[in-house]
Amino acid sequence: MTALNDRRFLLGGIPLLSFVIAVVGLPIGADGRWPLVLTHWVISLYFTTGYWLANRQLWRALLARFPRPEQTPRRLWLLAGLAVLVTAATSVLLALPLRALLPADFPFTLPALLVQVRFSLVPTVAVLTLYETMYFFEQWKTSLSRAEELGRAQNQAQLEALQSQLDPHFLFNNLNTLSALIEPGNAPAQDFVEQLADVYRYVLLAQGRATVPLAEELAFIETYLALHKARFRDNLRVEISIVPAALARHVAPLSVQLLVENALKHNVASREHPLHLRLAVTADAPDALVVENTLRPRTAGFAPGTGTGLTNVRRRYALLGAAQTVETSATDGKFVVKLPLLLAQR
Repeated sequence: MTALNDRRFLLGGIPLLSFVIAVVGLPIGADGRWPLVLTHWVISLYFTTGYWLANRQLWRALLARFPRPEQTPRRLWLLAGLAVLVTAATSVLLALPLRALLPADFPFTLPALLVQVRFSLVPTVAVLTLYETMYFFEQWKTSLSRAEELGRAQNQAQLEALQSQLDPHFLFNNLNTLSALIEPGNAPAQDFVEQLADVYRYVLLAQGRATVPLAEELAFIETYLALHKARFRDNLRVEISIVPAALARHVAPLSVQLLVENALKHNVASREHPLHLRLAVTADAPDALVVENTLRPRTAGFAPGTGTGLTNVRRRYALLGAAQTVETSATDGKFVVKLPLLLAQR
C-alpha cells in the first residue's frame, strides 16, 4: 500500500469510523442533544485514532518482517494475537488522561477496561481486515502486471531466438555444411538435419513456459552446439560440467542459448585462436550457472552486439523473482555470465 493511498485511508477512514462508533454508542434519546453527540464523536475520534495508528504500526512491522506470500498465514496468526495485546495496552494508555478529566465516566477498574477492550476489538478487526484486503488487492495487481510483462519478455525472447536462427548468415553457413555432408548413405547428413529440426522444435515447445529445467535447456544446448561444431570443428571447444543436483533447478527458456549464441557470434573461432566455451555449476556455487567464453571480439563480419539480448535476459529473471541478478564480467581475456538457477514455478 503506497504512502499516498494510506494517507487518504487515514484521513477518510478515521473520522468516518469514529462517527459510526459514536452514533452506535449514543444513549437513547440523545438525537436532539448536539453537544452530547459532538462530545461522543470527539471521544470516539480520540480512541479510534489511537487504536488505528497503533494497529497500523503493528501491521506495517509484521508486513516488513514477513512480506512473502508464503509467509502470509504466519503473519496473520501473529497479527491476530498481537492485535489483542496492542489494543489492550492502547486502551489503558488512552484511558489514563480521560480518567483524570472525567473520572465518573471513565472508571479505571478491571471490568470497565475489559468492556472497553472488548468493544475496541470490533473496529480493530475491521481496520486490519481492510489493510490486509487492500494489500492483497495491490499484490494481485502487481502479480498480474508482472505476469503480463513476463509474457511480453518471453514472446520477445522467442521471437529473437527464431529470428536469430533465420539470420542469413546462420542459414547460409548451415546450408553450405549440409551440401558438403549430403551423399548417398551419409549418416552425418541425416544427423545434421535432425539436429536442426530439434533446435526449431525446442524453440516452439518453450513457448508459453516461464521456466524450464536446466537439464532440458542443456540438452537443447548440446544439440545447438552440435550444429555449430559441424562448421567450426576443433575451432570450437566446449566444456560442460554440471553437478547433478543442479539439473532439477530451472532457468528461463532460451536464456542459456542466447548467451552461447552471443559467444559464437561476437568472438573469433579459428585454428590459431579456438573459441573455448564453458558451462558449469559447481558444488561451491550451486545456485548459478556460469557461462564462460574466451573474449576475442571479431573485427569484421557480424555487427557489434547491442546488448539487447542480455538486457532481455536480465529483465526476465527480475520478473521471475530471482534471488540474485544476472552478473557479467570481462577479465583476463574471458567473458563470464552468472545465470541464477531458479526453483520450479508453481
